[in-house]
Order: sequence, then structure tokens, then C-alpha cells
Amino acid sequence: MSEAESPADARTVIMLTSPLEAEHAARISSVFPDRVEVIFRPDLMPALRYRGDHGDPSWRRTPEQERAWHELLRRAEILIDFPQNERLPVLELAPRLRWVQTTSAGVGPLVKRLGLQDADLIVTTASGIHAQPLAEFVFAALLFHGKELGRLQNDQRARQWNRFSGSELAGRTMAIIGPGRIGQEIAGIARAFRMRVVAMGRINDAARAASLGVDRLYGRDELRTMLGEADCLVVCAPQTPETDDLLGAAELASLKPGAVFINIGRGTIVDEDALLAALRNGSIAYAALDVFREEPLPPDSPFWDLPNVLINPHSASTVDTENAKIVDLFLRNLGHYLNGDISQMAPRLDPHRLY
Repeated sequence: MSEAESPADARTVIMLTSPLEAEHAARISSVFPDRVEVIFRPDLMPALRYRGDHGDPSWRRTPEQERAWHELLRRAEILIDFPQNERLPVLELAPRLRWVQTTSAGVGPLVKRLGLQDADLIVTTASGIHAQPLAEFVFAALLFHGKELGRLQNDQRARQWNRFSGSELAGRTMAIIGPGRIGQEIAGIARAFRMRVVAMGRINDAARAASLGVDRLYGRDELRTMLGEADCLVVCAPQTPETDDLLGAAELASLKPGAVFINIGRGTIVDEDALLAALRNGSIAYAALDVFREEPLPPDSPFWDLPNVLINPHSASTVDTENAKIVDLFLRNLGHYLNGDISQMAPRLDPHRLY
């Protein structure tokens, strides 16, 4: 992939600003070879730690690497991901920038933090890409808890034959906060387990409930009523001013005794002190947590020591097929962009709703 640009070269310059497996970068270069130039410099990015990695946020470039990096950014019209750990504004670093394709769905707060809410910039997200793996994690956690797989592992290691009674998902009520693409995927699987599914959404009429595949939709003012029905609560909403601190002590206390709490949304949505208290006193029987207010979760966090908590290091969405799907999405959008069909590019971030 060439970095040289002749004066006659009118190709659109795409720059990858987070790590990507080489085969995916090569695929981006091959689809429109006469119309785009792809800048892919793995030597100027953190090394891949695992398949699907998008970069160690603690990694830093040397001064020489940073100068080379900034020279490349000045040429880019399209970025795959916002560059991390930059001191200067993005549009100052990349004055030709018109479009950013992100590798995450929840980039609204980042766009706000970068001061780009009112910028003339297209931002497309990876919304929907992670729905399947996140939904699988939800049910892995529910089945781990309900079928007491931890108990089975312990008894097997101890060579003990202790019969017991587990629980089933059928007939239980699942409540979902955030019935978007991820929430709809979770609802579909829950129905396959013959669960009753309710959700909280902006529009809460019967037609909207049917389109989402849930039994009932509740409005924000009915949140505690919904929680009172929930045998398990799944949080998959984005971080916005409307969802920050949505679940406090009173809301968590509204859940059915012994409910399961699963957070695959954002840590800022829940009062973690209230969640800890509910887990310690057993009013919430079990929690599976992919996200926290502070990440990485500090070593002294009490969450580590609770036997009724499953901690995932914000990796429930990361699977070996992730980047292939993101590149598929990017290439579809790239075709629209090159043909001037900007309105067809999706999913587009609403910079004011932040999702």
C-alpha cells in the first residue's frame, strides 16, 4: 500500500488509525484500487494483542513516529477510527477529513469530548456489528448462573456427587434497557428460550413493541414498574445525558428479589455502590458486568472479590469475526461515499443524541 502521492493522483486517501489485521487492510485496498489510497502503518500503531484488538490505549509513539503520523493524518480524507491520545484537535491534525468510520457503537461521548458535535463531519459507527456476540454473552451468563456451572466445576474438581436443583429461563421475565440493535438481538434469543421480554424505550406503544419483538414497552416514567417484573435486567443502552445514573439504589431495589443484573452498556448508567450493596445483601443474586465506570477495573475494586459477580474486561463484544464484519460495513459505506450517495451511509451517528 503506497504512501507516495503524485501530483496527478486524485485518489481518496483512507487512513487506518487503529490496529487491524493485515488481511483486512489489504481487502480495503483491493476493492477500489483506482479510486482510493490506503495508508496502513502498523509500525506507527500499537501491536495487536489479540485478534480484534483496536489498540492499547497506554501505548505512545516516539517523537519521530509522531511526526510521521501527523504528516500522514494531514493527507487523510477518511479515517477508520478516531486517532487516540492526540493533544491537538482532530480537524487540525486532519484538515481534509470528511468521514470517520468507527469500530465501536458507543462513540457519542467521544465525539462530544472531541468538540465535534457541530462539525461538518460524517461519523458512521459499528452499531449492530456486536449484537450477536453481546447477546451470546448475556445468555452465557444467564445459563452459567441458572445451571450452576460454577458449582459443577467445583464439585467435579473435588470428585463429589452432589445432586441439586437448578432453574430454567422459560417463563421468566427479562427486562431490557436499550432496545436498539443489541437489545433486539437479545430479545429474539430470549423468545427462543420462551421468556417474556419487556423493555424501556423512547416510544412505548404497542406497534413499536411488536416491531422490536418484545411483549411490552415501558416509558422512562414507568422504569420502576418494569423493574418490578424483572427476573433479569439487561442494560445495553448507550451513554447519553439521559442514561447517566439511570439506575440508582431505588431502581435496583425495585427489581424482583434474587434478580440477575447484566450490564453490557456503559458503567455510568448504574450507581456501582448501590449495585455492590444489592449484591452483598442478596437482593440481586448475580451480576455479569462487561463495563465499569473506571476501566480497567482497579485491582482494589470490591467487585473482584464477590462470588456472585462475573467480570468481563469490556471484551464481550470482541470476537474473531469482528473486524471482518466492520470492514464489510466500511466497504459498503465507502461505495456510497465514492458515488456521492452520502444519505445511504449507515449507521450514522446523531451527534446530539450521541447514538
